[in-house]
This record gives sequence, C-alpha cells and structure tokens, in this order.
Amino acid sequence: MIDLLARPATEVAPLLLGAVLTVDDVRLRITEVEAYLGEVDPGSHSFRGPTKRNAVMFGPPGHLYTYFSYGMHVCANIVCSPEGVASAVLLRAGEVIGGIDIARQRRTTSRGDADLARGPARLCVAMGITLADGGARLDGGRFGLELPAVPSPFLSSARTGVSGAGGTADYPWRFFIPGDPTVSPYKASAPRKRP
Repeated sequence: MIDLLARPATEVAPLLLGAVLTVDDVRLRITEVEAYLGEVDPGSHSFRGPTKRNAVMFGPPGHLYTYFSYGMHVCANIVCSPEGVASAVLLRAGEVIGGIDIARQRRTTSRGDADLARGPARLCVAMGITLADGGARLDGGRFGLELPAVPSPFLSSARTGVSGAGGTADYPWRFFIPGDPTVSPYKASAPRKRP
C-alpha cells in the first residue's frame, strides 16, 4: 500500500475512493477526497514550503497530516508522494460501515447515518481523529487503510471551500463517488472582505 501512496496526490486521490479507513473500532468507506500538491498548488498548506505545522506533508507517505480548520475543527489528510515532496489527500467524506454506534455517540447532532462523516470535520469527529494523531502511520496501531480491489467510478470538480486560484476550475482535484448519499455538497469559497 505504501508504494501506491508514494505518488502525487492527484493520482492517489481517486484510488482512495471506496478504500476502508479503520481507526480503533470504527471503519469508514471513503467516498470523497481532495488532492493537494504542495509547493506547486496555491490551495495547499505547503505551497510556501515547509513549516512546523505542515512538516508531516514533507515526510514519508502513509502518514496522517492533521490540522485545525478555522481554529476549531480537525481535518485529516493522507500523506502521499516520496519523502521530501509535499503532497496529501484530504479525507472529505465517507460512510461509517463498522462501529456505527460509536460514531453515533460521537456525532449526536447528526441528522442520520449518511450525515455522520459528511464533511472533513464531521469525518474526524465520527472516527475519533484528533490533532494529536498528526504523523500517525496508516499501516498499524490505531489506524489501518485497505484499498479497494476494484477502483470506484468517480467524478471530479473544483475543490470545495478553497479560496483564491487553488479553488478554481484550474484545480479540479475534488474526487467523489457519484450519487453516494454521504458525499458533502459542493461549496464555493466565500469571497474575502477587504477593509
């Protein structure tokens, strides 16, 4: 599996659709992801080079990169590409297929099972992924990743909620399983207000 992840995120992202992520006793079938290509991608946290925050993205593939979104929500990415090249796939949505009672307890505000992990922050809550999980390996311990035997059909679009050039149709790096009820709705980035 690590060999497959040692490629650019734009190649890895569609291959992760239908993959099963396991965190302790909860299992998730991945239905929506976004690719981020590091220093060539204005939408990536690593666009301006390595920092303390994004150091995991420059490390070996097969690890989690976690971060706070808007200072309150944890989001998780799977690090791709060879070590030294920043590239990651954001986990945007999925279907909880094991440990659903645990996920329901974590996401008490969910409107239903399809909503448990619809959106990157909700996914992390349902799966029990925290900021402290940044750097965790996906091939043992608390985390496991099983790739699908047969690739899932998918569609792509601009990334959701990404501002600036990285959120345009020039970067159609959001990949999702069409018609799946767990896929989050597309949302364009809100324009920035100027003082």
